[in-house]
Amino acid sequence: MTVLQRNNVKVSGTGPATMFFAHGFGCDQNMWRLLQPSYAQRYRTVAFDLVGSGSSDLSAYDPTKYGSLQGYADDILEIVEEFGEGPAIFVGHSVSSMIGVLADLKASGKFSAQIMVGPSPCYLNDGDYRGGFERADIESLLGTLESNYLGWASSMAPAIMGAPGQPELGQELTNSFCRTDPEVAKQFAKVTFLSDHRADLPKLKTPTLILQCSEDIIAPVTVGEYMHSTLPDSELAIIENVGHCPHLSSPGSSTDAIDRFLSRRGF
Repeated sequence: MTVLQRNNVKVSGTGPATMFFAHGFGCDQNMWRLLQPSYAQRYRTVAFDLVGSGSSDLSAYDPTKYGSLQGYADDILEIVEEFGEGPAIFVGHSVSSMIGVLADLKASGKFSAQIMVGPSPCYLNDGDYRGGFERADIESLLGTLESNYLGWASSMAPAIMGAPGQPELGQELTNSFCRTDPEVAKQFAKVTFLSDHRADLPKLKTPTLILQCSEDIIAPVTVGEYMHSTLPDSELAIIENVGHCPHLSSPGSSTDAIDRFLSRRGF
């Protein structure tokens, strides 16, 4: 099996750098459709599906390998190695932001910039750190997901998407969640919501943009502020948007923030 087949890799555009677009939990590369085309006019762009998601090769899913985010990070490094040309810019949504951090730390110097959309290094409240959820909240969420995945997807997806004026986006995310293999989704959810990568943030020297929404039930502004204070070389951009997927619900504001970052960093 090739890397291209395993991760359903799609390459577009040409340019002086390569942008890699990594989707979040329950999604696939189609979630970047409103952002990627504009960048394909300036850069080489690479979109893909994490193993177990979208049109990736499900036969490649190994519960042991993907029992931590590092398994996905190792896949990212193989994708970058095979499809990258010039400096590598990693664009990760939600949990893929931390996957990008792990890939970066394992292969120092491989990435020239990290762009994190709605990132969170830890979803649990812990002392002064406010991740947004109490442990009982996470345990309830995972319990519901375990017992009634489709019901969980139907109720949670619209809340995660937000975008109250665009209900079709909530339905799209619901459909995406429902297409995901339930067993894969259950494990990925546990790996995601129980992970804690706060200790990795100070190690990341790569220039980083933290793109946060003003109202996000998954990654509140307090998380973005924490990351900005912890990452050695970061910028925090907060855009007015309700929801966790601004690349769909507010693509113009997202692109503007990313463009300003790339311009300041010389890309």
